[in-house]
Amino acid sequence: MNRTVLGAFGALILVAAGLFWWQGRAAIDPGKLPVLALAGPAGGDLALPSADGRGLSGPALPEASEATREQRRFDRLDRNRDGRISRVEMLTPRAAAFRKLDVDGNNLLTFDEWAVRSSNRFKGADVNGDGQLDRTEFAATKPRPHARPACKCAPGTTKTPAPPRGGAGADDGDEDQAP
Repeated sequence: MNRTVLGAFGALILVAAGLFWWQGRAAIDPGKLPVLALAGPAGGDLALPSADGRGLSGPALPEASEATREQRRFDRLDRNRDGRISRVEMLTPRAAAFRKLDVDGNNLLTFDEWAVRSSNRFKGADVNGDGQLDRTEFAATKPRPHARPACKCAPGTTKTPAPPRGGAGADDGDEDQAP
């Protein structure tokens, strides 16, 4: 039964494909195409225009407003775009970092919760597990510098990379600080 239905369906598909192919091959009679007079007294001058673009100019480029670094930083914090930053808008980026540190989720940050990250870094750096860091183990705790975009300076000048935030042995970033 299934073979019969599939066979009939396949035959219908083949017939439809053949019909579309046959319709697409319809020949155009070249004698019935309209004749365009390219030049002449009745039709006027219908010659194609030349592609000479000398002396022509397009519309002026749009002017882009230059936002300073502080303007962009202000705009990132001003979520409702009212031109003012409220306390809630100012603290919103810190909320995610606070939630990472607040392990028990009670919106209170204890010293133990705050120290978890440093403790975990210490455990990760203490390779031999003796509870103390030697010089090579301590060097592994150095914070990684933040990725900075490539310099777009004039040719021949180079931009020196900024030193990493914090001193030797300092924790990496603002996430370890209490808000």
